[in-house]
Formats: sequence, C-alpha cells, structure tokens
Amino acid sequence: MDHGDGETPDRETQETRQLVLNPVSGGGGHTEQAHQLAQSYGFSVIETDHTGHGMELAKRAAADGVDLLAVCGGDGTVHEVIQGLVAAEALDSVTLCVVPAGTVNILADGLGIRGMRHRFKLAESGDTRRLDLGVANDEPFVISAVVGVPAEASASVSPGLKNRLGRLGFVIEGIQKARRSGDLRVEVDAISEGEEITWKGNALSVFAGNLRRFMEANERANAEDGTLEITIVEPLSGIDAVIESVTRRLLHRETSHVTDLQSDQLEIIELDDARVTYSLDGEIRSYETVRISVRPRALSVRVGDEYVPQVE
Repeated sequence: MDHGDGETPDRETQETRQLVLNPVSGGGGHTEQAHQLAQSYGFSVIETDHTGHGMELAKRAAADGVDLLAVCGGDGTVHEVIQGLVAAEALDSVTLCVVPAGTVNILADGLGIRGMRHRFKLAESGDTRRLDLGVANDEPFVISAVVGVPAEASASVSPGLKNRLGRLGFVIEGIQKARRSGDLRVEVDAISEGEEITWKGNALSVFAGNLRRFMEANERANAEDGTLEITIVEPLSGIDAVIESVTRRLLHRETSHVTDLQSDQLEIIELDDARVTYSLDGEIRSYETVRISVRPRALSVRVGDEYVPQVE
C-alpha cells in the first residue's frame, strides 16, 4: 500500500506487532487513518472500548508474544498500557511505540514524535531507548507525578477548553483553581545524592518529573539517569508567581519559593491526615501518603529524531 510519501515499510522484520487503538481519544477522527497505517506497517489492531481496557489488552499482548506494541491514543491510554506491561512483567520483552492521537500528547512530545504518520515510520527506523519508570504506590508513570493544584487542574479542566487551547487550558484552569483552593500541609522525605532531606510546610504543589520538567514546560527532563526532578512550590501571590516564573525561565536563577531536588525515592505525607489529589501522567488518584521510587531504564520505547538522550 502507498504511504503517500513514496516510502514502503521494511517487510524483512520478524517482529510481532500490534496496535492498541483508542477510537475516542482527542475527540475521535483518527481511527480510519490509524487502521490504514497499521495495516501498511504490519500491525494487527485491537480497539479499547472501556476505561482500563488498555491494561487488559497489554497483558494479553505480552502473553501472545507481541514484540512491538504501539498505542494510538492520548497519555491516559498509554498509561493504561504501561500498567498492563508492568503487571505482566513484560518490560524486558515488549518495546512500546507511542502513536499520538490525544489532545495534548505530552509523552509523544517528550519522545520527539510529531504525529501519527511520523510515529508509524519510526516503527521501522526509530531508535529504541530504555527510559526510567517512576512508581507511585505501586503504579507506574513515565511523565510525572504531581500533587496539588496542577493535579486538580488536570482533572477539572473542561473538555471544550482543553480542545480549544490544549496545554494552555491546563495553565488557565490551574490559575483559577489556585485562587479557590487552600494550601497543602505536607512533609516530603527524599534521598538526594545520598543525603536524606526533609522538607515540611505549606505547599501549593509537589512535582516529581521523569520525562517532563515543571518550570520548563517545553524542556524534557533526563529520563535515563535513574532520578526524578522534584520541585516543591510554596504558596505564591499572583504577582510573585509571575516574577518567579520569569526569573527561573529566562534568567535561570533559583527563587525563594521553589525548592528543587534530584531524588530516586521520596515519600510525601499529608500532615492533616486528609486524602490529597495526585496526577500520575494525567490520571487522577487520591492518597494520604504516597511513596515514589524509580526503576532505572525499565521501559523500552521507540523515540523520534528530536529526542536527544541526556545521559551524563
């Protein structure tokens, strides 16, 4: 079949390939193209039809001996599939291929993937990297784990705003949410460069980034160094938030209301014994205490040309 660009896929590969397709991600409209490209590149296709189905399909794919498992959907669909691979203990035998079809596609951006057709081409020619996998209370994540206002904003942003504004929608909703909600009282116990560190006080948010940084939205974190980038944001007034954001983004200076750490394990305890909203790769959870660790280079994934390893 013609790919529309004069190229044809390599048929010499002996990989067993399957595509997990979420037909409703990003408002739909991508299903027909995904089926056509999957057929051209030698992927069998199975569609999700309920929440959590991606996890079930990933387990089944691992049991069936699939070597290259593509996921066409948003970050939530990819999150489910990774959960399934972890549950099946298949991280060493299955390579993940992300085919972006959601609204924001943070993971695809971080992996240097530009779109659906580009992703299928990378199934043939893309480099394979092994990325760190974060774990929060036994649940894996690749992008980040967030507690506080940004997590609540991710849950409450309206579909209309998200579709119109994409990532900006989360920013707008986060500002509105910050004005309505109280601060968190937390204790963060971390190990940073072999040193035990405890931070205790009021926080607006605690961010544990694996592939994504908190303050630099368009800059990926090092997802191959065995650590997470921890950012603790204290309560700020509107003007202080603007000043600190500019200082950090443009001048690359540390600021008084933001604490940065590198850590491979940490525990976040809510001091008022209340359940707090967390976002794991955009999926919302609720905990009183969360223990976060790293599985170094556990996830095998195809990346795009724009992905530059940041291994020291």
